[in-house]
Amino acid sequence: MGNTSGRSVPVSWHRRLVTDVMSASRHVPAVTAERKMSLAPLMAAREASALRPGWCTLFTRAFGLVSRDYPQLRQSYMKFPWPRLYEHPHSIVAMVFERRLAAEDIVLYCVIRGPENRSLEELEELVRHHKEAPLEELRTYQRAWRVSHIPWPARPVFWWAALNVLGRRRCHNFGTFGISSIGSQGAGLLQILPILTSTLHYGLFDAQGRLDVRLTWDHRVMDGATVARVLVDLESVLTGEVARELAASSVRKAA
Repeated sequence: MGNTSGRSVPVSWHRRLVTDVMSASRHVPAVTAERKMSLAPLMAAREASALRPGWCTLFTRAFGLVSRDYPQLRQSYMKFPWPRLYEHPHSIVAMVFERRLAAEDIVLYCVIRGPENRSLEELEELVRHHKEAPLEELRTYQRAWRVSHIPWPARPVFWWAALNVLGRRRCHNFGTFGISSIGSQGAGLLQILPILTSTLHYGLFDAQGRLDVRLTWDHRVMDGATVARVLVDLESVLTGEVARELAASSVRKAA
């Protein structure tokens, strides 16, 4: 076998954007908590529902509802002009989803404001739009492309200012919490580097309908005891209010 050599592959604009996000995320003192949730009632309600929303949609709805009772979930640590916490009046989710570009698969954010005030049908329709609409029509795609093309000397300054100066603009552009899952691909995320105060991620269901749900959070904003209570309440909302909403949506469709 003859000698072979590798090749240099240019960094695409998307990989450049991911690199910038990871660079900004490494400054967040993040900690992860985990709770094994028994979600069999929610699984049964989803199976019986004609809507059959994705799990990210269900978690988005539930986390938005929990965020009404925990202002820490709507807060962001800001550094300039002095260290402070900015609290947004409502939650905004940044949900990660994958799309196919001409030469590679890319990940984008589906940013939805006020998921606690939207129905499951509305949330699922917004998610579906982001997954199926032409990329050029998506504002998140347009914004990601523009940011990745900022000249390098100015890009780190842009990211620092976007995350540390104006709390309202930070939440508007990036959200108050994130959701990331690769469960549909048969795997789960054990650890992430979050850019936001809290990011929800989870593994795979076992035979008993239990799921390892993880919340990675900015320790400057809240502590572990608060996060533990958030996870307990999240499970209660998923198997209670969200499961009942699924059942009610099925009744409406049948009628």
